[in-house]
Amino acid sequence: MSNNILQIRVDDTVELKKPHPCGNKTFKVLRIGADVKISCCECGRTLTLERIKLEKMIKKFVSGEENK
Repeated sequence: MSNNILQIRVDDTVELKKPHPCGNKTFKVLRIGADVKISCCECGRTLTLERIKLEKMIKKFVSGEENK
């Protein structure tokens, strides 16, 4: 098991492995904590996910800086 924790910051834009029902894969990070709130860049819908689940769903960072 890896101990690397992704450094997710507010205003980062991430691409997820699976698309949102609207067809978009990019999301903007709105809030950080035990749960992370993200917003779809296409339709604006917000989602609140557990941090661990979100880390597994992230394919790549589109903008912002990823520091492991």
